[in-house]
Amino acid sequence: MKHEDAADLPYLRKVVGASMAGTVVEWYEFFLYGTAATLIFGKLFFPETGDELDGIIAAFATYAVGFIARPLGGVVFGHIGDRLGRKSLLQFSLVLIGCSTFLMGCLPTFGAIGYWAPGLLVALRFIQGFALGGEWGGAVLLVAEHSPKRSRAFWGSFPQAGVPLGNLLATVVLLVLSAVLSDAQFLSWGWRIGFWLSAAIVGIGYYIRTQVADSPIFEAAKAEAEERADQGYGLIEVFRRYPRGVFTAMGLRVGENILYYMVVTFSITYLAHIGVDTTRILALLFCAHILHVVLIPLFGAAADKIGRKPVYMLGALLTMAWPFVAFPMFDSAHTGVVLGGIFIGMFVHALMYAPQPAIMAEMFPTRMRYSGVSLGYQVTAIFAGSWAPLIGTTLLREYGDWKPIAVYVLVAGAISFASAVMLRESKGVSLLAIDREDEARLRNASA
Repeated sequence: MKHEDAADLPYLRKVVGASMAGTVVEWYEFFLYGTAATLIFGKLFFPETGDELDGIIAAFATYAVGFIARPLGGVVFGHIGDRLGRKSLLQFSLVLIGCSTFLMGCLPTFGAIGYWAPGLLVALRFIQGFALGGEWGGAVLLVAEHSPKRSRAFWGSFPQAGVPLGNLLATVVLLVLSAVLSDAQFLSWGWRIGFWLSAAIVGIGYYIRTQVADSPIFEAAKAEAEERADQGYGLIEVFRRYPRGVFTAMGLRVGENILYYMVVTFSITYLAHIGVDTTRILALLFCAHILHVVLIPLFGAAADKIGRKPVYMLGALLTMAWPFVAFPMFDSAHTGVVLGGIFIGMFVHALMYAPQPAIMAEMFPTRMRYSGVSLGYQVTAIFAGSWAPLIGTTLLREYGDWKPIAVYVLVAGAISFASAVMLRESKGVSLLAIDREDEARLRNASA
């Protein structure tokens, strides 16, 4: 098939743009919550206990709800997306997450409606996580299935770059609001503006996504599945046929997912705890997100040149070392040194994050690829990224020291390194060949 060996570059760039547009919007909204959980929600949506870390821990517990909902969204969207297509579900997920985020900005606080405030926050966070759970798999597959095999990791990394771009946008909005408004104004009503802005940017992302279509290889697989009754899809089928791919993908995600949320979310809590002011923290993260956006496609290209395994293994190894270098840098409270610690974390994370779409797309045949990548990517978030800021904050409260937190990150990195060692190198593999191998396995199983 032409798309495996060559590419219509203008259209491929359009596909990449459509995928990134929605990804930026959805992760802007998701990370806006994460930043607000540290700076706002712990103070406004939960009762006071006398220890500000208690409110932050409660806010991070609601933060985790979004991650718990993500696998459910991945299962539902993946099951339907493998049958109907990627594009239509991507548009629906965009609208769903936009509405939930806008409504968060309208919520009364704990002082106004009591425990209804955190209850409604949890409900909206669940919807937000459910929508995001279906977003990632469809977005990266829209690009990966259109990309030529020789550069699939490079092109597939661009939707990943949409994640720090979304985080960058959220950081910019909160940075501007916190700098322009007084602390009292920002805490009273200013933070809501960031959530209300979601309505405008969702409309832009939705329009861009109407301009592209599903890939030729998906359309061919869809037609084949309609002719063959023995071709299954969805959650049960992917676990039955490709359990190794699902569990390897989960293991790869553990260290990467925990590292990212320790760098971009828990670091805000840690730095604020040692006395670094909010505006300076957000400014440092702004710089770090820019670096992250640049690094991701570079490391995606590296995965096409030297292979997926060596790039990922290096990232997992460095994850194990990062906290022992970064936290002493944070403790200095010196702007340049703190920025260096965050920069190192972003560099390490990009090594693992950039090749993920290609790695996971190359683990599964087209008929169940959406389900496979969504499961492998999203289920891990239940016990990895969702709990990382909460665990980090709890360890900080209990021990008052960063060393237990560093051990936690070390273990996470070791899990991803072991998974990367077990990974089958798939550089340059043909998605069409994967589909043919899957068809042969089906024939053998029914013979």
